[in-house]
Formats: sequence, structure tokens, C-alpha cells
Amino acid sequence: MTKEKTASGILGTSIEKLRELVDVSTIIGDPIHLDGVTVIPISKVSYGFASGGSDFPSKNNQELFGGGGGAGVTITPVAFLVAQGGDVTVKHISTTDSSVERIIGALPDVVTKLTDTVDKLVHKKDAAEADEIPAP
Repeated sequence: MTKEKTASGILGTSIEKLRELVDVSTIIGDPIHLDGVTVIPISKVSYGFASGGSDFPSKNNQELFGGGGGAGVTITPVAFLVAQGGDVTVKHISTTDSSVERIIGALPDVVTKLTDTVDKLVHKKDAAEADEIPAP
């Protein structure tokens, strides 16, 4: 019996075809360079597959097999990674993000704001200390 005429063969063929269809560049797209800005598309890939089969009894000692399989793939763009100069931001395009996805997406902006606030406080402190130094 050939590989394709068994349940495991059908499942294996379905998985091989999915591997050919979906690779890393499907999830993290190729960078797009535009006037000093680099945009990288990010997608969510969902897939499913099913297969089944059965051996049937035969009077003439031949193995009879009936089966089938199928697969489906959904590719949904969810965000763009935007790099300009030294700044990198994530621009979400999905409105159905979970709370965890929204928190993770907001982290770069929060870190940038905290860094800016700390820098301003340090500069104010340095300026205040410079004004308080007594003249000799």
C-alpha cells in the first residue's frame, strides 16, 4: 500500500502542503523601505487540518482503503512594526485584540514615555544643582 493510501499518509501529505504554504515570511513579512522609514508587516496565521480513513475487508485479500483529508489556512494582518531613525513602534490594525495583546502592544509607548519623563526629571535636578552651587 502506498503512502498516500493510508490515514497517516493523508495526514502527512496535508501537513507537508501546509508547510509549503505557510513559512516565517508569512507571519513576519519582508521589510518595506520608504524614505527612511522601514515598515514590517506582521500577520496572525491560523490553520487546521483533518484526515481520516478506514481499511475495508475484502474477499480477494487485497487491502482496500478509503479516506480523505483537507486543510485550511487563514492569514490575518494584525500590525506593522515601524522603524524610523532610532524609534521603533508597533501599529496595530486589529480591533479584536485581547487585553494581553493590547498591553504588549502598548509597552513600547509606555517605556518611551517613562524614559522621557525620567530624562526630564534628571535634567531639572542637574539644572537645580547647578544653580545651588555656591560661588567661591
